[in-house]
Amino acid sequence: MFQVLVYLYENYWRPDACPEEPQLRRKLSAVGFESDEIRDALHWLDGLASTAQSHTGSAGTGSLRIYTEAEREALGDESIAFIGFLESAGVLPAPMRETVIDRALAAGGRPLDLDDLKIIVLMVFWSHGEEPDALILDELFVDPQDRLIH
Repeated sequence: MFQVLVYLYENYWRPDACPEEPQLRRKLSAVGFESDEIRDALHWLDGLASTAQSHTGSAGTGSLRIYTEAEREALGDESIAFIGFLESAGVLPAPMRETVIDRALAAGGRPLDLDDLKIIVLMVFWSHGEEPDALILDELFVDPQDRLIH
């Protein structure tokens, strides 16, 4: 599923730039994605659209987020710390944070792999038609082991 999401992010500026679902399914299949990956990704994206709408206008910037035990178990400490980093950097407002958490829980995997969480964060920005600034994109795309220290 995550490979399909990355493909969509890299090939379409915004969700409304994607073709209609039947044509999109055919394109994804032609690129080589399996039908179950495509189905899961499109289902996840449907949930992203409805979740993003429901969190619009919810808790303001700087709101404190207390994670339930089930959320902590599903997300894992590394993912929760990364979400906190994005919040403290001022790039992930509370409504988007809630969307990230919702979609991370919907993705499965216990605990969620940090690389998968980063894809989810990218897709949340993508669904809002926003691109994170360059430093955040660096955090989302570059493996810390590959960074050059000047």
